[in-house]
Amino acid sequence: MPMTDLTCPSLVTYQGGLTLSRIVAGMWRMNEWNLTPQQRVEWIEQALAMGVTSFDHADIYGGYGVEATFGEALALQPSLRDKMQLISKCGIKLVNGARPEHTIQHYDTSASHIIASAENSLRQLGTDHLDLLLIHRPDPLMNFDEIAGAFQQLKKDGKVKHFGVSNFTRHQFESLNRRIPLATNQVEFSPLYVAPMFDETFDGLQDLVVAPMIWSPLGGGRLFSSDDATGVRVRAAIQKVADELQRPFGAVVFAWIMQLPSRPVPLTGSGRIAAVKEAVEATQFSLSRSQWFEILRAARGHEVA
Repeated sequence: MPMTDLTCPSLVTYQGGLTLSRIVAGMWRMNEWNLTPQQRVEWIEQALAMGVTSFDHADIYGGYGVEATFGEALALQPSLRDKMQLISKCGIKLVNGARPEHTIQHYDTSASHIIASAENSLRQLGTDHLDLLLIHRPDPLMNFDEIAGAFQQLKKDGKVKHFGVSNFTRHQFESLNRRIPLATNQVEFSPLYVAPMFDETFDGLQDLVVAPMIWSPLGGGRLFSSDDATGVRVRAAIQKVADELQRPFGAVVFAWIMQLPSRPVPLTGSGRIAAVKEAVEATQFSLSRSQWFEILRAARGHEVA
């Protein structure tokens, strides 16, 4: 299993030497937070002070604009770069004003696009390397050998230290991993979407001693607001555990996720530092087995057989 860095409990080092914070700050909506460049610096500093040192990007976030927004902040305080890990993703081409040459939304996992996208991310972020680069979505036209070759070239050139994928099936992950070591598979998972526990995604990663990253751990906010039967049932189960443990609702969700033996690394998505703090609090406690299964029962709508 991954080894916890005892000098900083919020850091985990994985096979291959990649180190990420136990909670990762997701930057998807950063352009919607309406922060000035200096306020962005302050936000990053507060996250770092809580032990959240990993920041998740993608070339397409914010209509191809979030990386530059984050880069503006780093330019104001360049010393912050040495205190963090930068993650980005590539492989999706959006129809967007920033990319007028795109006439249809599609995937592109060709070596030329992977390398060009990584180099553009470096320019936008104002850094000389990415700590982790992911293929954003499986591409029906992807060639595993070509992707591996692009990754190897980026590593050789010192532009990317580690590689992974996002939203890959177990077989897709293992096929690429046989060609070049992958650090992670970033997948959707929450009490409202538990498929990776039962479709071999988590089992396969645990077998390879690879920790998944988790996007949308709070169901895109639906855990707080969904009024359908599942949402109401799951919210009540989480709140019951939160009351028993005297912990915040959000922290209980993150703790529930991190208790899986594959050691998932969840992403936050909020610009509220208080929300990030709740996620960090989840690293400080665990649920009893009964409490954990109460939430699973609510998520699935039935007892285990």
